[in-house]
Amino acid sequence: MTDLFDGTATTTDYSAKDIEVLEGLEPVRLRPGMYVGGTDERALHHLVSEVLDNSMDEAVAGHASRIEIQMHADGSISVSDNGRGIPVDPHPKFKDKSALEIIFTTLHSGGKFNSKAYETSGGLHGVGISVVNALSEWLIVEVARDKQVWRQSFSRGKPTSKLENIGPTNNRRGTKVTFFPDHEIFGTTARFKPSRLFQLAKSKAYLFRGVEIRWTCAPELIKDGDGVAEKDVFHFPGGLNDYLTTAMEKRSRVTEENFHGISDLADNQGRVEWAVSWPEYGDGNIRSYCNTVPTPIGGTHESGIRAALLKGIKAYGELIGNKKAAGITGEDIYVNSCSLISLFIKNPQFQGQTKDKLTNPEAAKWVENAIRDHFDHWLSGAPAMANDLLAWALERAEERLRRREEKDVKRKTATNKRKLRLPGKLSDCSQDAPEGTEIYIVEGDSAGGSAKQARDRKTQAILPIRGKILNVASATRDKIRGNQEIADITLALGCGAGDKYDETALRYEKIIIMTDADVDGAHIATLLITLFYQEMPELIKNGHLFLAQPPLYRIAQGGTVFYARDDQHKDELMATEFKGRGKIEISRFKGLGEMPAAQLKETTMKKDKRTLLRVIIPEGARLETAERVDQLMGKKPELRFQFIQENANKVAELDI
Repeated sequence: MTDLFDGTATTTDYSAKDIEVLEGLEPVRLRPGMYVGGTDERALHHLVSEVLDNSMDEAVAGHASRIEIQMHADGSISVSDNGRGIPVDPHPKFKDKSALEIIFTTLHSGGKFNSKAYETSGGLHGVGISVVNALSEWLIVEVARDKQVWRQSFSRGKPTSKLENIGPTNNRRGTKVTFFPDHEIFGTTARFKPSRLFQLAKSKAYLFRGVEIRWTCAPELIKDGDGVAEKDVFHFPGGLNDYLTTAMEKRSRVTEENFHGISDLADNQGRVEWAVSWPEYGDGNIRSYCNTVPTPIGGTHESGIRAALLKGIKAYGELIGNKKAAGITGEDIYVNSCSLISLFIKNPQFQGQTKDKLTNPEAAKWVENAIRDHFDHWLSGAPAMANDLLAWALERAEERLRRREEKDVKRKTATNKRKLRLPGKLSDCSQDAPEGTEIYIVEGDSAGGSAKQARDRKTQAILPIRGKILNVASATRDKIRGNQEIADITLALGCGAGDKYDETALRYEKIIIMTDADVDGAHIATLLITLFYQEMPELIKNGHLFLAQPPLYRIAQGGTVFYARDDQHKDELMATEFKGRGKIEISRFKGLGEMPAAQLKETTMKKDKRTLLRVIIPEGARLETAERVDQLMGKKPELRFQFIQENANKVAELDI
C-alpha cells in the first residue's frame, strides 16, 4: 500500500472531471432515502403524506374546508382541496416558467419560508411536492383559480406538457394532484395499502376540527377484513378527544374521563391540543404531531406534556399529603398512558425531511406551561378520579423499581429460585440464560411424552396442558386467577401477567404452541393465543409467541417420504412429488401423541427443518384486533353468530 505522505502517490486519476453536479431533481432520484427515508413501504406511503400535508396547510390557514382523497383502480392517488390553488402566474425570477412549474420541479421552492402565505405549516423546506414529482412515474396537477382551470403533467420530475388553460369554472377552486409512484424506485410490486391510507385520512380529520376529509377507494382494491369503506366522510368537531374516546372504547380505563383540551401558547406562538387516557392494563400508546405532521420519534412537544403531567400529579400528591408521590417519574404517568398531542407553531424544526422528530427547544416550555394549569384544575376538580390516577401511577412506580431490582440479580440465581415453584408437569431445559431457549406448550400428557423424547434437552422445555383451557375473553377475573392450567403457564414463563407482566423475567426466548393438526387442535391454539393476547400482550408485541406446524399426513412411496400439513398440502404433494408407478402409502396422524418421537423431531421440533409461524398484531391494527377477539371469543354469542353468517359463504366456496 502506498504511503499517503511518501510523495509517490499521483493525482492523475482524480481531477475536476470526476466531480459531478446533480441538477434539478436528480439528487432525489439518485438518493431517495435522503428525502423520504428509503424506498420501502413506509417511504412509498410518505409520498401521500407529503401531498396531503399541503392540503392540510391550506385548511389550517383557513383557506380550505374540504379535502378529497381518491384511490384509483390503476394504483394512482388523487388528493384535492378547495383552497386558494397553487399560483399559476409567471415566476418573477424565472419569467419563462410558472410558479406552479417551479414548485413541482425545483427543490427548496414554495410559499412556506416565511409567515406571509402560511402562519403555520407542515412544509418547511420547499421539497415535499417536488420530491413526490421526482419519484412518480407520472403526475398531473390541476389548479382552479380566478374561475379558470389550469393543468400540467410531469414524469419523473420533468414536465411532459406546458401549463395550459383547459377552460372556465364557476364554483370550483383549489388544487388537485394525481400521481403514480415510480416502480423504478419502489419496485414493481409496490402498492398503496387502502387500510393504511384510510387511517391516515381519518387521523388528519381528527387533527384539525375545521376540515372535512372525503374518502373514495376503488372497490377492487378493498380486501375483506381491512375495515376500509368505499366512500366515507371524516369530520370530527371534538378533535383529538373524539379520536381517543373511540380508540379506548374497548379498554378498561383508570379514569372515566379523558384529560383533554386546547390552549393558546404564550406570546402568540401558536396553540396546542391534547387528549390523554390511562389504560388499566396493557401498553400505552403515544402519538404526537406538529402542524398535522406525525412525529413518531416524539420531540420537544412530548417533553413538554410529559413534564406537565409529571409535575401536576406530584403536586397533587403533595397537596393531599402522599409522600410516595415524590418518587413518580415521567415513565410512570406518561409513557404508560395513551396520549395524543397536536402542536401548531410558526417555525417548527424537524429532524430530517421525513419530520420524525420535533427539535425546537423552546417548544417544551411552551407546551408545559399551556397544559400544566389545565391539568392542575382537572385533578382538583375531581378528587376521586385524581386519587385513582395517583394510585395507578404509584403502582407503575413500584413495578418499575421491582424490575430494576430484579435486573441486578443474576439470572441463574433467579432461575434456581423459580425452579422451586415451577409446575410439576414442566420438563425444563438445562440452559439457564433465556437466549436461544424455547418452551413448547402441548395438548395432553401423551403428546407431552412424545415431545419430551424429541426435544433438545439443552434449549427446549415441554409443558403439557389438559385439553381446552379456559376462554379468558369471557371469564371473570376470579375464574382466570383460579384456573390451574393458566397458573401453570404463567408460572412456567416467569414473567407474570396483566399489569404485573415483566419482560425481563421471561424465562424463554420463544413460546411455541404445539397442538394437533385438526379442528380441536386449532381451537386449543386459539384459546391459548387469546390468553396471551389478553393477559400478556407485550409477549406478542415483542415477538415471542409462535405456532408449531405439525404434519397431518405421512405420504410414502418406496424410499420417498413427505409430510403434509393438511388436505390441501397433501393434494399438492400427490400432484407434484408422487408421479410414476408404485404403491403410495398415506397415513393420517391421529394426534401428536400417536406420532413417533423421531418423526415429531424431524418434522416439527428440529430447529433447522421445522416451520414456525410467528403470532403478531399488525401495526395500526390494535383496535381492529381487539374488536375481532371480542367478536369471536367474547361474552356475546350473537356477535359470533353474525361472524358465521357473514363468512359462511367463504367457507362453502373453499370446499367446492
